[in-house]
Amino acid sequence: MAIQNKVLPSVNTDSTQYVGRFAPSPSGPLHFGSLVTAVGSYLQAKKNEGKWLLRIEDIDPPREIPGAADNILKCLAAHHLYWDDSVVYQSQRSELYLDKLDWLAKHGHTYLCACTRSQLLHSDVFCLCDCVNRSLRIKDCAIRFKHSDPIKQFNDQVLGQISFKPNELPAQFTLRRKDGLFAYQLAVVVDDIEQGISEVARGADLLSATAFQLSLYRAFQRATPKFLHFPVVVSKPGMKLSKQNHAPGIDNSKASSNIIQALAFLGLSVPKSLMQESCANILQWAIAHWDIHSLLAEQERIDNRIELVDSI
Repeated sequence: MAIQNKVLPSVNTDSTQYVGRFAPSPSGPLHFGSLVTAVGSYLQAKKNEGKWLLRIEDIDPPREIPGAADNILKCLAAHHLYWDDSVVYQSQRSELYLDKLDWLAKHGHTYLCACTRSQLLHSDVFCLCDCVNRSLRIKDCAIRFKHSDPIKQFNDQVLGQISFKPNELPAQFTLRRKDGLFAYQLAVVVDDIEQGISEVARGADLLSATAFQLSLYRAFQRATPKFLHFPVVVSKPGMKLSKQNHAPGIDNSKASSNIIQALAFLGLSVPKSLMQESCANILQWAIAHWDIHSLLAEQERIDNRIELVDSI
């Protein structure tokens, strides 16, 4: 993956309303890295006088923590990060995902695969596996996307042109797992299309997932949204702050301080006169001063060494 250009385009040149979103998974409480993404996507939406939607990506029950979804909503509200419209839960959208899988199959974009992820990783991942030529039943099979003609580059609102090398793009990726659970790549694209998302503003840990998602937009014959990837918060060099790495949850009793720290990470230094203010007042100031150019100073924090084969 290569970043070829860091010249920023102007923001929101489209005439249609801006629609952004924050889409956490309920695998634990929000941590500081999650808050940075929430604040950044919220400011981007409000600066563009648009909507900021909230979607709970609860399609992987084995990874979910009971009560985490409600905890996320309470945490956002405590930080005055109020979403527009009703909260969308992916767990309630299975019928929609099945319908879109059926559409992809009818248009020749998918195939049934009996291989395990380990088998695919130890084979030539840049060629479709032999399952594509077999007559298989959906039971005990994954549904995979034929990624034989991947999109090799896209423009990021902060990073400029992102290019993927041919050896970074496997020939297939999963849309529905063998256990029947829907894969992230399918659900996120279907939801972003259905919700009318005009810009995907998220952490740079998902930068490489864009390669797969662009191919799905093309398969669905839908225009792609803009993409903006925020710097990743790390606990130490090369170690992303995440739930899997046991990042501590946000302390809601320190909401204003948390917002100030998130803004500082995003390149906005809150003036001393606002240090003791409410979240509402701090965010109002931040909206007025928000500019994605401020993210340029933080770009060196982004770790782009993410293996694309993780989506197989």
